[in-house]
Amino acid sequence: MTSTAIPTKPDTPELSALAQALSVLKLDRAADALPGLLSAAVSDDLGGPAFLQRVLAMELSAREESRIKTSLKLSGLPLGQTLSNFDFAFQPAIERSRIESLATCSWVRDKMTTLLLGPPGVGKTHLAIALGVKAVEAGFSVIYLRVEDLLHLLRHDALIPPAQLRRRKYMNVALLIVDEVGFQAFTKEEANLFFRLVSYRYQRGAICITSNKAVKDWPEMLAGDEVITSAILDRLLHASHVLNIRGRSYRLKELEASLHSRT
Repeated sequence: MTSTAIPTKPDTPELSALAQALSVLKLDRAADALPGLLSAAVSDDLGGPAFLQRVLAMELSAREESRIKTSLKLSGLPLGQTLSNFDFAFQPAIERSRIESLATCSWVRDKMTTLLLGPPGVGKTHLAIALGVKAVEAGFSVIYLRVEDLLHLLRHDALIPPAQLRRRKYMNVALLIVDEVGFQAFTKEEANLFFRLVSYRYQRGAICITSNKAVKDWPEMLAGDEVITSAILDRLLHASHVLNIRGRSYRLKELEASLHSRT
């Protein structure tokens, strides 16, 4: 028997009053969806508490969707690269279980480092972006920067006092993703500024770095400075996940497929 606690028509005074109350409480999405929720509640023969739970669940879901959308936009993460569309079958060198473990974001919570190392085209950037998306969905603040963009910011902020530097997003987000490290050598100044960044974020925030250079080749990349390289790696590797990816290039795979289709 249908509960009389719920209005049976979408245009009753009771429903209008409820919608207005929801709007006053800033539950605007629930207020807009109220007629549809009411019809479903009557159809499902819900009582008052179950109907209220459905109204609040709808509002919370809409707010979470909005939060994720806004956070992804602010993060600078490129769109469309997720774990669900990563081709693990093409790259068997990658242990799927390790990636799924990273996707829980416990390493972000613990302010650790993840290094994704390997030659161009093996999926490092895709994985870094996908892990960034997972972090956003888990409620963490994220910023994605290609290394040249990060170095531009670091050079611009080189003379800013440490107290003010802490306000910079690349310093205070929960997860900083630095992509494509290693294609160009750092200058001495850039190596020192990169050390300042790593040193400040050490045990304060997580870092994910993709690089085409093995760790042993980092001194050459960092202006040939063994001391600064050692100091950077000491902090990055202290609590870290390091994935050395070896395999075929996705881009070459696509090129081969394109050439094959023409023949």
